[in-house]
Amino acid sequence: MSKQKKLIRKTFRDSVFGRDGHRCVFCDINKGLDAHHITDRTLMPKGGYVIENGITVCQEHHLVAEIWHTSQHQKWAEGFHPDDLYTKIGSSYGKAVIADNLRIL
Repeated sequence: MSKQKKLIRKTFRDSVFGRDGHRCVFCDINKGLDAHHITDRTLMPKGGYVIENGITVCQEHHLVAEIWHTSQHQKWAEGFHPDDLYTKIGSSYGKAVIADNLRIL
């Protein structure tokens, strides 16, 4: 992985964790955290590495959130629809796309 890609990922992760107080937004756990992309990176214009598209989750809740990605976007657990996740962080798909389009690679 290139240094630039590592920096983009680290900046995304640090920004998301910072906004969410370094705790899972579902259970308040502060260990083993992941910065989950709400909308899959491949569906975003420049990869979706923007705070508007990220949410802090523990490993258990990351698995629940990932079901949506692995099910070809056809099912999700209650409260884990992308719109629910965006609402939880005060964002939206539209805000995420705009921010991603404005991101300098």
